[in-house]
Amino acid sequence: MKYLQLLFLCLYVSFATAQNITVVSDPSSPRAKFGAEKLSETLSAKGFSVASSDKFKKSKDKVIVIGEKGTDFWKENAKNAKIDDSKLTKKEGFQIRTQNNVIYIEGTDASGALYGALELTDKIKASGKFPSEINIDDSPEMVLRGACIGMQKPVYLPGRDVYEYPYTPETFPWFYDKALWIKYLDMLVENRMNSLYLWNGHPFASLVKLKEYPFAVEVSDEDFKKNEEIYKFLTVEANKRGIWVIQMFYNIIVSKPFAEHYNIKTQDRSRPITPLLSDYTRKSIAAFIEKYPNVGLMVCLGEAINTVDDDVEWFTKTIIPGVRDGLQALGKTEEPPIILRSHDTDGPLVMEKSLPLYKNLYTESKYTGESLTTYTPGGPWGETHKQLSALKSIHIENVHILANLEPFRYGSPDFIQKTVKAMHSVHGANALHLYPQASYWDWPYSADKTKSGERLLEMDRDWIWYKAWARYAWDSKRDRNEEVKYWDNDLAAKFGTSQEAANNILKAYEETGEIAPKTLRRFGITEGNRQTLLLGMFESQLVNPSKWRVYPGFHESCGPAGELLLEYAKKEWNKEPHSGELPTQIIAEITEHGRLAVEAIDKAEASVTKDKEEFERLKNDMHAYKAFADFFSEKVKAALLVLRYSYSNDITDLDKALPHLEKSIEYYELLVKLTKDTYYYANSMQTAQRRIPIGGDDGNNKTWAELLPHYERELANFKRNLEKLKSSKDGKIETKEGKPWKPAEVTFIDEKPGTYLVKTGTKVYGTDISELTKIAPELQNLRGYSFVENDQNEKGTHLKFRNTKAVKLVVGYFNSDQKRFLLPPSLETDAAGNAHGQAEVILASAMNLKDLPRVNIHTYTFQPGENKLDLGKGKVLILGFIDADQTITPRDVGYIDAGEKAAIDWLFY
Repeated sequence: MKYLQLLFLCLYVSFATAQNITVVSDPSSPRAKFGAEKLSETLSAKGFSVASSDKFKKSKDKVIVIGEKGTDFWKENAKNAKIDDSKLTKKEGFQIRTQNNVIYIEGTDASGALYGALELTDKIKASGKFPSEINIDDSPEMVLRGACIGMQKPVYLPGRDVYEYPYTPETFPWFYDKALWIKYLDMLVENRMNSLYLWNGHPFASLVKLKEYPFAVEVSDEDFKKNEEIYKFLTVEANKRGIWVIQMFYNIIVSKPFAEHYNIKTQDRSRPITPLLSDYTRKSIAAFIEKYPNVGLMVCLGEAINTVDDDVEWFTKTIIPGVRDGLQALGKTEEPPIILRSHDTDGPLVMEKSLPLYKNLYTESKYTGESLTTYTPGGPWGETHKQLSALKSIHIENVHILANLEPFRYGSPDFIQKTVKAMHSVHGANALHLYPQASYWDWPYSADKTKSGERLLEMDRDWIWYKAWARYAWDSKRDRNEEVKYWDNDLAAKFGTSQEAANNILKAYEETGEIAPKTLRRFGITEGNRQTLLLGMFESQLVNPSKWRVYPGFHESCGPAGELLLEYAKKEWNKEPHSGELPTQIIAEITEHGRLAVEAIDKAEASVTKDKEEFERLKNDMHAYKAFADFFSEKVKAALLVLRYSYSNDITDLDKALPHLEKSIEYYELLVKLTKDTYYYANSMQTAQRRIPIGGDDGNNKTWAELLPHYERELANFKRNLEKLKSSKDGKIETKEGKPWKPAEVTFIDEKPGTYLVKTGTKVYGTDISELTKIAPELQNLRGYSFVENDQNEKGTHLKFRNTKAVKLVVGYFNSDQKRFLLPPSLETDAAGNAHGQAEVILASAMNLKDLPRVNIHTYTFQPGENKLDLGKGKVLILGFIDADQTITPRDVGYIDAGEKAAIDWLFY
């Protein structure tokens, strides 16, 4: 026993006996100096007398030397140490060695020296002791470990479009708060994160001035000076902490003053690249590189450019030349990194064409889209990751938007660790770009309501989100058992609990960590922010998802192989064997996850002694997750019985469905109760881009209380239709056919296209295969506009017209993914895809042509004035204008192909 006591005393020197410590660091290295300051602060707080120096001197007192391998400082101050640093080669790596009374912290580079100093700081904080001897080697797995902030808002600014948010104190007051920046940057460096992404549509007009386009600046002179000051402050403070600031922008977007000067739109997906657009953007990039040479650029080619050919041309002839122009103005030749965001583009093709022109290119792609769904990714999206990582440049995994996690707390270290492992092993990536867990569009605040009315900072609320991702980005291979102990200790310290209670809190996090991912990947329409999962889904969306356009590649890429609801119901009826992950399996699992989470969090409550208000919020989230899982499970049970009825025609199947639908309302009422006084909203994007379960137009339908009446109406509709079926003579309801829509007149500008009557027998392209054979009654008074088939395929479809009152243009999209047909609006890839209310299908399966795919009807609304429609390349039907004021009832007309199953969603309307 005495031996053990002596050994313990040898390992640590108590703070009471060690009084003086000198911290020696390189004054020419901001990162080593910052690490030294943090270490000194901790030592001082523990009662030491700390001195700082830039030169090592022999002393009886403790000395800490912090420096970078190979520098003059290190050679001079560590020359007598005889330290072997031959294995210190990895970027941002460090080693800590003890010799006599001196601790040497050596980094491969400046960041390594910083991280070594922070590692020693953390050891002292955790142990409460100063180590008499410490020998550590460490380096990160992932090269980039970054977080992002959206310079964006929940709603559009007046007179502006998506992503258009100038940097001003009125729009982003927090951007100019230096104390907030220090807090955020300290959080990043404490988690060893080394990059910060700022997302904005067109930041240049807030940050640089162009002599050729002086009118393009969209902020006042006073705000411009504030932007210069805060941007400089941010980059200097970030650099101290080893953080690379990266400015992201979309293409092709120009500033509002620039657009008004030339009478063009700020963004127009269908417009071609012009010399003016290219020159302005190239000069903007050059000026930015010249002014902020240490700030990176991330380029999003998608969303405001229409074709991949345009993407390649824009990147190679505008973006890269702009960076080179900026370097030339600086007199530099070393290429700064450019990050190519592989979204709504062909990333591998763009890289193939660009690498011969510019070598220092990084790639970035969404992990599994805009939600967190799985740690077993695959499918076509996974192949894109593999192709990009195979280029041997740095490939970055973007954990994006998290549309299925908003707004409840999420912190499952197990799920996150497995996900990071998959990024390495499945996708071949080696970098992380992390979005806020929730409230991206409302940063820096979370959606929580508090008793005091004070807004919570997202970075504080979601501390475990950042810590877990950063921890496993540094090292994903940590032992699971040891990780449970690590997080137990963390949670025990945060909430002042016993280890047992902390483990129950961790269990609650882990159990709820599976609910949203499993639910979305098996039942969702999309992984994008078009869908807010935790607000629920309508039965019509469960039993007829195609009407809502299931995003191509989603289910194959975002989870393990399995069956979707319609496929499961069909196999069940046909008594065919099932395979993979099943809908019934998932609803059983999510309800069990919810039950176990609530059981665990409730057990922990009595032990909590610290941060009790936050624990209550966390506990409420766990109960809300359970209520959601129970609600959704009942909806799926009802949907399965409704789908069975579509095969059996046995009305008892619908009778069995009714109690499940009624029960779902009870659970949803509980969800309303749990959230009404605890959350301002479910989703931070509060625009018409959000469509599922219901449109978010004008900031509506963003709370559970707002959604409840819609679900109650759905139940009432189902009951009414069930009674009609029971009272009918033949077990069928005579459906009312739609009434013809009222046409409207417009005056064409320039050239008026030819017309045709929308009626059976019309050959819309003059060919036999394009003969109309079935037409919904709503369309039968319309006069369509004829286009040459090859022109639509090669040039797109364009109309320019004038209207004196609001009109809707009726457009027919062929239900096909073949390239010769124009794809319908996709909010996953075109953020302006609902600018005219065109995103939703108004009439599904509403027209049949003799030998072409069936047609779904969308409508585009145009206000009075001069208007134009520019659609991309591919066949599409322009079926005429109608009066915008008339009532239009969306429905599934049901003109399907032979052998197909008719949609059953009419039961809920």
